[in-house]
Parts: sequence; structure tokens; C-alpha cells
Amino acid sequence: MRKLFPDYFLITLKGIAMGAADVVPGVSGGTIAFISGIYQELIDTINKVDFSFFSSCKEHGFKIAWQQINGSFLVALLTGIALSVLSLSKIITHLLATQPILVWSFFFGLVVASIYFIGKQITSFKLPIILSFVIGTIVSYYITIATPVSTPESYFYLFLSGFIAIIAMILPGVSGAFILLLMGSYAVVIGTINQFREAIITLNWVALWQVILKLGTFALGALLGLKLFSKVLHWMFDNYRNLTLALLTGFMLGSLNKVWPWKKVLQIRIDSHGNEVPFLERSILPHYYEGDNLLISAILLMVIGFLTIFSIEKIAVKFSK
Repeated sequence: MRKLFPDYFLITLKGIAMGAADVVPGVSGGTIAFISGIYQELIDTINKVDFSFFSSCKEHGFKIAWQQINGSFLVALLTGIALSVLSLSKIITHLLATQPILVWSFFFGLVVASIYFIGKQITSFKLPIILSFVIGTIVSYYITIATPVSTPESYFYLFLSGFIAIIAMILPGVSGAFILLLMGSYAVVIGTINQFREAIITLNWVALWQVILKLGTFALGALLGLKLFSKVLHWMFDNYRNLTLALLTGFMLGSLNKVWPWKKVLQIRIDSHGNEVPFLERSILPHYYEGDNLLISAILLMVIGFLTIFSIEKIAVKFSK
């Protein structure tokens, strides 16, 4: 049984890491959940949350109903994600703009380590499992090289974007933010969040209502996608665990192309702040990189990222005893 501290505090820290990853195109919050050892619990918990919670409250009381849906875990995790999106994500996006090679190197080390640790959990290597791994790798890699589309702003498309992006966000190796970028909705969503903050500060109620409609439409699609897809993953883990682990490991392997530190910019776009940012990139070897490739520092951060997983594993094992 978990204790309030430090167990739930550790879960909040994992939520902070997930939130920071989810706002970066190319990094998956699902990967962070997987490598920090809470992925299956997260899927199982989401699957438990439904309207039966209210009938359980009436029949057994709030405390029993809360325990049945693992509510404390969910609140601790969501608190960390929210704190990260509102604060730490700004630091990471700033570092990505100023020190992209070093940040991506650290993420690269994290993902490589996660491929190793998650892959170790596969206990069978029959042909269907190998094919699942190959398919996951190919699909994930294709996503990383796909060309983003122009930005649509209709409510239906926002709903669809939320539905698809949230599915990607809980899949290790598949970046929800990058899916939004591919669908052309990333700038709209980030810009709407900025408009929400500005509308509150300036007390512009007309603008606030329009922003709430947009964010609410996106959130509705995300909630529906999260609930439906969590049931699929829950069923897959229960019935085809090795097949599912192989597929998710393949997703992470294919995503390495996106988090590779050295890129050649093929096309740029204008972000929600009016700044030019990379839109279409291609991975290149360090010695082909224009400018200082920071090779030694990058390798060091890859190693640090890889070793970080060992620390997470040790902490998780220590507090689970």
C-alpha cells in the first residue's frame, strides 16, 4: 500500500517529467511513463474511471469508490503533468530553442535505455511477436518522416486532433505533440493556450469564451480517445502481453529518428509567437552538421540520459518495498 510521502510525491515527479515530454514534438509522455514503471498502472487506472464511480460512491461510500479507481495515483500524476505544462515546459522549450543538440541528446539516451529495459520484459520471441516489433518500428519511423499539413481551425478538426493526439501521448515512442504538428493543429492548440492566459490577465470575457470553446472541444476529443484507447491497451496487456510489449518497443525504436540530435532543416514554420522554427528536418551524421556539433557534450548527455533510467529503477524498487 502506498504512503502519502514519498510514494505519491514520486508519482508527481513522474507526472512532471511526462508533462514536460508531452509538450515537445518528438518526445512521448508515454515513454516517460513506461521507463518510470507506471505505464500499465496508468492504463489500468484510466480504464477503471467511468460513471460507475458515482453509483459506487452511493453504495459503498466515497473512500471505497476512490480506492477502486486508484484516485490518489491519478490526482498525483495529473498534478505533476499540470505543474509541468504550466512551468517546466517553458524551460524545456527555451532550451530546445537555444541548446537543441544537448537536449535531444539527453532524450536520445532516455529512449535508448527505455528500449533496453522494456525489451527485457518480453519473454517470448515467436514470429507474431517479432512481426509486432517490426510493424511498430516501421509505423513509428514513418510518423517521424511524415510531412506536416497546413493548420486547420474548425471545431471538428480540433476534436479529431484531441482524439488522435491523446492516443499518441499514451503510446511510448509516439509523440502526441508531434502528431498535432503533423495534423497542423500544434500551433492552434499552443496559440489557444496562450490566448487563454492573456484573456484571463486582461479580463477579456469575449475572447475567454471563444478560447474555452476551442480548448473544450479539444479536451472532449482527448477524453474520448483516452477512455476508448485505454480499454484497448488494457485488453492487449491482459491477453497479449508479449505482443503488446514488442509493439511498444518497436514504437520507441522507430522514434529514435525524431530525437536524433543532429538535424538538417529542410523547411521552417512560424510558431504561435511569430518566431521561425524548424518545420521539416532530416537526421544527419554529426560531422555533416553545419556549425559546432558539440559531439563530446552530446555523447556525455546521452550517457547521463541512459544512466538516469538506472536511478529511476533503483528509486522505484526501493519505494516499492
